[in-house]
This record gives sequence, structure tokens and C-alpha cells, in this order.
Amino acid sequence: MSTLGIILHAAVFVLGVATVARTLLSAIRAFILPRGAPDMIVGFVFRELRRVFNVFAPKRLPYRDRDRLFAYYAPVSLATLEVTWLLLVLFGFSAMYWGLGDHSAGDAIRLSGSSLLTLGFATPKTGLETVLSFMEAISGLGLAALLVGYLPTMYSAFARRELEVNLLEVRADRPASATAMLSRYHRLGRFDVLPDEWRRWESWFADIEESHTTLSALAFYRSPQPEHSWIVAAGAVLDAAALTRSLLDLPREVQADLTIRAGYIALRRIADFFGIKYDQAPQRSDPTSVTRQKFDAVAAELEAAGLPLRADRDEAFADFNGWRVNYDRPLLALSRLVLAPEALWNGWPERDEFGRFGPTPGDAG
Repeated sequence: MSTLGIILHAAVFVLGVATVARTLLSAIRAFILPRGAPDMIVGFVFRELRRVFNVFAPKRLPYRDRDRLFAYYAPVSLATLEVTWLLLVLFGFSAMYWGLGDHSAGDAIRLSGSSLLTLGFATPKTGLETVLSFMEAISGLGLAALLVGYLPTMYSAFARRELEVNLLEVRADRPASATAMLSRYHRLGRFDVLPDEWRRWESWFADIEESHTTLSALAFYRSPQPEHSWIVAAGAVLDAAALTRSLLDLPREVQADLTIRAGYIALRRIADFFGIKYDQAPQRSDPTSVTRQKFDAVAAELEAAGLPLRADRDEAFADFNGWRVNYDRPLLALSRLVLAPEALWNGWPERDEFGRFGPTPGDAG
């Protein structure tokens, strides 16, 4: 073999090693690392499949039809991600076998496929090839085992999330809204239990902050009911707490403050993972998507329902805006990202003011 041939084979071998190493790192980031770590390969798969789903579920379709199609988006993306990893491992080890100089490209691919799938129809020629064959078999089995082990963890987190989302319908209708939630507690005469409600949702926000970054695909798993959504539930609870603190004429309850803080921290962390841009230090007077006209309409609705409201609406709106500004942009961007149903102050605009159709896992990496 000429010097140029040796250099070429060595370069291809190194490329194969780098490909396998990068693929395994991607799997570790996605399935093992206990923190949110955006990954290029994961992001590519989810992003490109999102484009495919957008073709088959365009905006002109009724929401229920889009929801039914997008229910398959996260599961199909995970399955495609697993296949992508296996193909990259196949390519990487094929490059290594070819780089050793004992195989044609076709033979290298056959040996790699035989080793990856543990079929045994191709036999390594040297001791080094045997070692690589064992490593490839372990890599293939390991990737499959990671996905199998990942699914129960993810579905456990999904069940925890959806329990509160389903229970919220009892209190806040479907899709959930802050006005329905507050009106129902008023009719029942149970404003006294709101602190417990806020405390439970504070824990829920802490849970989704962890689960929707370490298990990023979970953000795209849709609720069983089309009108349910984890991000709609988050917005309804945050707005209800903000209205309680700003508009309702009730004694101050600090637990509402803590829940709002837990909520906007959670939404910001999830937004950070998906590469969504927002003002990290907004001012109380900064405008939000909730205009004074929208606020006054909700105030009139609550007043008609008999809820006690503060007399100074200007101050009430300023106070509400001071809370809403902390989570307004992450809330709307995440609603668009996961194709949430439109709800009170939660509907995403047709024209994306946050970038393209929505960032996907790995965009920040």
C-alpha cells in the first residue's frame, strides 16, 4: 500500500472512531446524564422530523386533527433517534474495518452489520478486528438497552405530570383557564384551600423543571385529551396565582408568590434548554402579551361572578404585569413549540416572533 493509501486508511479509521465516540456521547447525554444537556444529533433528528410532521399536519388543519397527528411526533422521534444512533455506529465501525486495510468497503459494511446485530454471518480476520467486533456488538446492545430502560422512567414522569393536569380540569375547566379556576373556588367558598393548591403546584413546577430538561422528549408527549396540555396548565395556574395577588381583594398569601416564582423559574429553565430567547431581567413595566384591554375583560368576568376585586384597577394591572412579565415570553414560546391548544392568554400567534417554527432539542448545542 502506498504512503498516500496508508494516510487515507488511517484518516478513515480515525473518522470511524470519532463517529462512534460522538454517537455514544449523544446517547449518554440523552439517556444517562442526570441534567439537561442539548445534543446536536438529538436536535437534528427532532428538528427534521418536526419539519416532516409540519408537512403532513399544516396549520390549515383543525386543531384536533393536528393534535392527533402530532401525538406520534415524540414516539416516532425517539424511535428514529435510536435507528440514527445504530446507523452511525454501523458507519463508524465500517470505517474502522476499512481503515485497517483488510476489507473492501462492501465487506467492511457486512462485517459491521454482522457485529452490530450479533448475527455472526461475517468473520473478523484479525485479533484487532475481533476486538472491534465485540465492541460494536456491545455498543448496539447497549443502545437498545438504554432506550428500553429510558422509557419506564419517562412514562413515570409523564404520569406524574398528567395527574395534576387532569385534576386541574375539575377546578379550571378544559382547556384550563385562570378565570374558571378562581370562579369555581369562589362559588364553592373555598378560597381558604388556595394555599394548599399553590403548594402542590410549586412541587409540580419543580418536577417538570427537572423532567422536561433531563428527559427532553417528554415536553413533546401530548396529553391523552386534546384540550389538555402541561404548558396550558402551567399558564393557567401562574395566571390564577398572579390574579390572586394583584386583582383579588384577599389577604396576602405568600405561597402564591412562591408558586409564581417556582413556575417562571421552571419555564425559563425549560426555555433555556430548547434555546428560546427571553429577557432574563425584565422590568415590571415591560409590556406583555396581556394588554390592559384583555386584563379589564377578565376583571369584568370575575366581577360578574361575584369575586371581590381591588378598586384601583390601574394598580392591579401594574401588579399583574409585574408578575406576568417574568414568564410571558417563555410561556408563549413553549406553547408554540409543543403545539399547545389555545387557551386564555396562552394561545400562540400564527407568526412566530421567537424565530423559526420552534426550537427543538439540541438547538442550543
